[in-house]
Amino acid sequence: MRAFEYVKPTSVAEVVKELGRSWTEAKILAGGIDLLGEMKGGIIAPQRLVNIKGVADLRHIRFSENEGLRLGALATLTEIETHPVIRQRFTALAEAAHSVGTPQIRNVGTIGGNLCQRPRCWYYRDEHTRCLKKGGHICFAYNGENKYHAILGGGPCYIVHPSDCAPALMAFNASVTIVSPKGKRNLPIDEFFVLPSRRLDHETILEPDEIVTEIFIPTPTPDTRSTYLKFKERESHDFAIVGAAVVMKMKDDICRDVRIVLSGVAPIPWRSPEAEAVLKGKKVTPQIAEEAGKAAVAKAQPLSQNAYKIPLTQAIVKRAILKAAGLSQR
Repeated sequence: MRAFEYVKPTSVAEVVKELGRSWTEAKILAGGIDLLGEMKGGIIAPQRLVNIKGVADLRHIRFSENEGLRLGALATLTEIETHPVIRQRFTALAEAAHSVGTPQIRNVGTIGGNLCQRPRCWYYRDEHTRCLKKGGHICFAYNGENKYHAILGGGPCYIVHPSDCAPALMAFNASVTIVSPKGKRNLPIDEFFVLPSRRLDHETILEPDEIVTEIFIPTPTPDTRSTYLKFKERESHDFAIVGAAVVMKMKDDICRDVRIVLSGVAPIPWRSPEAEAVLKGKKVTPQIAEEAGKAAVAKAQPLSQNAYKIPLTQAIVKRAILKAAGLSQR
């Protein structure tokens, strides 16, 4: 690890002044779970670390029935998963936060960091491999070891986004607040993540001098039900091979509206309007849930080693729909 400058601002205004105009100039340090791993692995070598843990305005969880849920970027995953309102009203988000890592990781990992973490692709994480993500000319996963890579939205890079919380937030139609030296802006989380075909150097729209300060979710209607399910290779802590966040509005057994977002299958949290269309206006049954699962992967383009993700995604989507509808506890 190379030497670096270390600063501890106490306000958001001070943070953005320290960030600089290039990715090599400065990096934000919050929980540090991903950042320190990249630095120790020789993937990045920032000139300055901007420790934001002393910025009190960034650590909060606030809920108002008339407005919604506001999560400061420094809210920890433990705080989110154990918050009684989130567990009751935003269940998919609480379940997603709970599914991340170990208790020790969740105690320090932040919601802002979870959204902005970098891919776990082994080619990207190898300091000796200059892949597309690091300015090279080839995605080695395309013809290489691609067991864990994208089956949807891939090309020219085939990473999968590692966040569990992002699909849940997207399913809840969340928005993010971003601050830079130019001021503050809000945008839907659907627009926060970008495909490699649009941007190779990062997975979000953030520029080097910008920071996520808050996530907002509007209050769900009383008929809203939600869940997040994921399949992982190890029973202990692990990233999602496949996951699904489902947020449904139900009247009796009829799905009035639904948002379905997948994890582990695409370079960004992958919303599936195809699966949603199967459910809307229909009575939720195992058969209709199975049809929705098939629709979710109808456009999948697996690589040489990851076609297994297609039936796995179908099964996870089906189970998540049935669980959200109260028809299954699995």
